[in-house]
Amino acid sequence: MGTAEPDLEELFEQKKRVKNPFVPLGAFITAGVLTAGLISFKKGNSEMGQKLMRARVVIQGATVALMVGSAYYYGESIYNFPKRD
Repeated sequence: MGTAEPDLEELFEQKKRVKNPFVPLGAFITAGVLTAGLISFKKGNSEMGQKLMRARVVIQGATVALMVGSAYYYGESIYNFPKRD
């Protein structure tokens, strides 16, 4: 009654860690726009702060889309893991 599923240790040994350089860049830009928006609100420029907060949402969404896309693109090879007999 042997299972065809690999051990976790074997799986992690063969799985390559892929880094997408755009994800940290997107996170950094999101943090920068958020900071600028909060500063604008504090200075009383609510119109500019609102525009920056909207821009932050767009940039943050793009960053999340990059993370999901990277995981989907690079994660499919996990199903090609060799089966045990």
